[in-house]
Amino acid sequence: MITITVDLGERAYPIYIGSGLLGSAGLLDPHLRGRRALIVTNTTVGPLYEARVRAMVGGGRVESVVLPDGEAHKTLATMERILDALVAGRYGRDAVVIALGGGVVGDIAGFAAAVYQRGIEFIQVPTTLLSQVDSAVGGKTGVNHPGGKNMVGAFHQPICVVADAATLGTLPDRELAAGLAEVVKYGLIADAPFFAWLEEHAQALVARDAAALHHVIRRSCEVKADVVAGDEREQGRRALLNLGHTFGHAIENAMGYGEWLHGEAVGAGMAMAARFSQRLGWLAPADVARVEQLLRRMGLPVAAPRLDAEGFLAAMAADKKVLAGQVRLVLLRALGNACVTADYPAPALQAFVRDELAA
Repeated sequence: MITITVDLGERAYPIYIGSGLLGSAGLLDPHLRGRRALIVTNTTVGPLYEARVRAMVGGGRVESVVLPDGEAHKTLATMERILDALVAGRYGRDAVVIALGGGVVGDIAGFAAAVYQRGIEFIQVPTTLLSQVDSAVGGKTGVNHPGGKNMVGAFHQPICVVADAATLGTLPDRELAAGLAEVVKYGLIADAPFFAWLEEHAQALVARDAAALHHVIRRSCEVKADVVAGDEREQGRRALLNLGHTFGHAIENAMGYGEWLHGEAVGAGMAMAARFSQRLGWLAPADVARVEQLLRRMGLPVAAPRLDAEGFLAAMAADKKVLAGQVRLVLLRALGNACVTADYPAPALQAFVRDELAA
């Protein structure tokens, strides 16, 4: 096991990374200190791992809420089931919520913890690659709204993250690929040598080589921990972590949440961001080709489906990075060098989107 610290001063917390961590005696003891815990999981993950997490907590101090699985259930109505359980169980402010599952579970459970009695502590136990490398770290919690992805939520940091790579053995291939999209993102925004490493080891990652997966989890968490420590509430550099997300969220919104996995939409969105960067004269065509080739090797789409361009642009205009009516995009000046910008002609973006969706 290795430990990475998200350095947020008094609210700093560890990310534990290893294999076989679930069920480890004593790992959670410093964070629980005998307090009551509520495990939040879903119908897919619960039967696989809930018993191990219960053993880590102590059977007499833990109950659970089992949510339906899937992005379509990432709603306020689903979150209310967690709040109902906390109220009915008379959980106090010293209680701990444990999010056991992928990004949807982590986001919903974290949001419930953020608002219950104005905030109680929670622990992230991510079981998908996407959640281990991205969504479980950094304190973004929330739910979707028909008008946009993650439009309702809060910044609420966990007190620890337990990333057990052994859980990836039960992950479907499509979910693994979705997680690899977020891994590619870290190379593109901040670490060109890591991007090159991914090109060399793409086959090993798709084949679930344990050493390769451990490396990408560690490196991804290192990059994200560094970014979050310097910009917790996304006032500056943290927005770089949204590479591909403005295009990707528009795909998810247009298709209906759950039709495309989040990582699939982000993969296509990163390829679109690379091509728009090229159209602006910022990124070399050879680098765009490298991005597209790596995403394809990971089993990810590199283009949006045919959608209504005007509706797509309207969804982009509802993005959380919009300021003063301008859509700010994360674009690439080189591999490993990204920027957040609205410094492009609005008609150029409109023409680009229309061309992309007509292709």
